[in-house]
Amino acid sequence: MAPPSGGYVEALTLLRDRPLVVLTGAGLSTDSGIPDYRGPSAPARTPMTYQEFVSGPAAQQRYWARSHLGWGRMGGAEPNDGHRAVARLGADLVITQNVDGLHERAGTPRLVALHGRIAEVVCLGCRETSDRAALQERLAELNPGYAERHAAAPVRPDGDVELEDTAEFVVPDCAGCGGVLKPDVVFFGENVPAERVARCYAAVEALTERDGALLVAGSSLTVMSGLRFVRRAARAGTPVVIVNRGSTRGDELASYRVHAGCSEFLTALAG
Repeated sequence: MAPPSGGYVEALTLLRDRPLVVLTGAGLSTDSGIPDYRGPSAPARTPMTYQEFVSGPAAQQRYWARSHLGWGRMGGAEPNDGHRAVARLGADLVITQNVDGLHERAGTPRLVALHGRIAEVVCLGCRETSDRAALQERLAELNPGYAERHAAAPVRPDGDVELEDTAEFVVPDCAGCGGVLKPDVVFFGENVPAERVARCYAAVEALTERDGALLVAGSSLTVMSGLRFVRRAARAGTPVVIVNRGSTRGDELASYRVHAGCSEFLTALAG
């Protein structure tokens, strides 16, 4: 049975004064100028998989060339009204599928960045983590004028751009061990770290005992990393509200399905 559609006021009424877990996706960051993955106007995308990234230097060169350009644009994005509203909600836990760091910058407490943060880099050899801003300076020094030559490349929601001309891009190794550097995010083909998943499941399961609700904002729930929490809540009888422009994979599990902008709805909910 399909959920009630467009129950804006009813959804707000259901969610108010309840314990909440909030699951957010790329649609929450569109008001910050970051395109989403699968919205009505989203471009087709073929994200690099983990297996492709570790296949050799050519793939790593292609990834970092695109990411070098995209970082300058994503790095300048600011939290929007939706991020600030989530920070005010006082949710038991906020689970974000986004890697843009905007929840952190909005001051969101009790946050799990399910897929990591694009602002951090990890070495696949020694596992040392470092700041992305420092790597960005190294990339700029090794590739003078590259960003300016490709300033028109369209930005993508993964924090990179659409670009094929990457053959001459110079990629540095880890300064400590000479290993391969990778953004500290979960690529397609990688598993979300088990401890993150366990924390999220625990928060969702606790909603049942506390008469709480799960709110999904700006996610199409296409990938299992987010959908599994909706399934767990629905199976336990916990109300689920989905706010998203466009259909989602969890629509049939929702108590209410609201076709609205995230910033608008979340601001109304947070008051």
